[in-house]
Amino acid sequence: MDYHDIITIEPGKRSGKPCIRGMRITVYDILEYLAGGMTEAEILEDFSELTSADLKACLAFAADREKKLFVASL
Repeated sequence: MDYHDIITIEPGKRSGKPCIRGMRITVYDILEYLAGGMTEAEILEDFSELTSADLKACLAFAADREKKLFVASL
């Protein structure tokens, strides 16, 4: 999934954390909700401005960051 049109980073919003479509809801917020056991349906019910594509974009963004993670050995 191409998340680049959904996940936005603005220096003055939420301290520059990745957000969804310029809103104040961060990728981290969504990942925390999912990790805490909320279902996609529950998140969408609580945040009517979000879509299923927004949640998938958060996961794609996190997966892409994980793929780029590099740990240097000593």
